[in-house]
Amino acid sequence: MFHLAHLSLYWLIQALRPLFGPVCFVSAWGIVLLISWNIWAALRDGIRNAKKMHQIPCANCRFFTKNYHLKCPVHPQEALSQEAIHCLDYEPIGYFTSSNQE
Repeated sequence: MFHLAHLSLYWLIQALRPLFGPVCFVSAWGIVLLISWNIWAALRDGIRNAKKMHQIPCANCRFFTKNYHLKCPVHPQEALSQEAIHCLDYEPIGYFTSSNQE
């Protein structure tokens, strides 16, 4: 019984042996392409996210406190987040200088 199973397995391996090379070649290049695609997608999404985060104006706002506990007294929940990109209360730091208070 064991001898028959061994012979049938040996025959199956010998019959499929010509296919092992191409299958391994295609599999290896498929894995390389998938890894390359994932790296490209991660870089693309990271750059897109970085561009969006650079639009947040809080660091240059007059109301920004640079305090970890209360970053902005006007909008504490939205400070330094994507909701703050179009903040209606944003005022640049140099807006109320002595030359503008005439």
